[in-house]
Amino acid sequence: MKMNNKYNLPDKLGNFGQFGGQYVPPQLVEILNEIEQVYIKLKKDKQFKKQLMDLYQNYVGRPSLLYFAEKLTKKYGGAKIYLKREDLNHTGAHKINNTVGQALLAQKMGKKRLIAETGAGQHGVAVATVAALFNMSCDIYMGKRDIINQKMNVYRMKMLGANVIPVTQGQATLKDAVDVALGAYIKDPEAYYLIGSVVGPHPLPMIVRDFQKIIGKEVRRQILKVESKLPNYLVACVGGGSNAIGLFYDFIDESKVKLVAVEPAGEGANTTKHGLALKKGRPGVIHGFKCNLLQDKEGNILESYSAASGLDYPGVGPELSSLQELGKLQVVGATDKEAVASMIELSKEEGIIPALESAHALAYATKLAAKLPKEEIIVVNLSGRGDKDVENVYENLINN
Repeated sequence: MKMNNKYNLPDKLGNFGQFGGQYVPPQLVEILNEIEQVYIKLKKDKQFKKQLMDLYQNYVGRPSLLYFAEKLTKKYGGAKIYLKREDLNHTGAHKINNTVGQALLAQKMGKKRLIAETGAGQHGVAVATVAALFNMSCDIYMGKRDIINQKMNVYRMKMLGANVIPVTQGQATLKDAVDVALGAYIKDPEAYYLIGSVVGPHPLPMIVRDFQKIIGKEVRRQILKVESKLPNYLVACVGGGSNAIGLFYDFIDESKVKLVAVEPAGEGANTTKHGLALKKGRPGVIHGFKCNLLQDKEGNILESYSAASGLDYPGVGPELSSLQELGKLQVVGATDKEAVASMIELSKEEGIIPALESAHALAYATKLAAKLPKEEIIVVNLSGRGDKDVENVYENLINN
């Protein structure tokens, strides 16, 4: 059932309620406004849409499958658990949906060089991939700590021709990579900053969302075909939030479909080592936009933490902050230990090794399924595959 007040954000200024906007130096405002103007024209252009859909089908491998996890469902004895298999996309995650779209946009703008940040490395790999495809050079900024934990993705980026630049400042993780990448972009406005999540100043969160919302559109068609009804719950992990909003967006106005964001609780919600920006943050500005943000009483940004590099971010997308404020989003957490256990469980039960990020969503979804009647349906966004995490999990996260 559709709600009467149709959801339609952001507004013309890029605000999602009190969140979003543009908090950037004047030299970036003009650049961002140009990107928005070109993008608005292109999203209505039939040739652009045809090119994008051709790339999704013949390069990315869409539509991705919706898989009924029968063994996992039987194990927990409650609601049916379906997995949206974004891990089957080319490069192994949902990130390619966005990079293909933005690279096409950059090409239309005449750009020859891409700048990007990455945490777990999946966005970096996806950027390096489209840079090779579109004959562009690219610089990818990655925290030194993440480079150590995600060596395989670093090798992949380099093999694809990318220049991987270590970031040593701060925690040497995703937040710091974004800091340095934005600084590099300000110095070279002729490049195109291909951001990896629904964060940053307007219009970037809107653009990334628009390229990711194909996930939820496909889920709607797929679940209606196999179950003849919509799911009761959609569950996705949240760092910046692109895989989550990609799954949720097409269902925001469906009052009977519950949207569940699973944040990284790290070593525990009662410790200082977590990334619970929605649950424990409050409105603040980071990286040119306003969102729920981990900060102290003086407004200083606090360090975030997650064993999953892609979730280790002290803020969250402005649209997710807004959805929470509007009462349209349920926010929960999953710890490192729960995510690792869920990663191993799905591997052994279904023969699918999920990314550690996605395993956070699975950890909550299985507990939820056990409490629900068998006729109810949960769809989990399996946002990426776990090849990148296997070495780190076995060397650092499993107690041998």
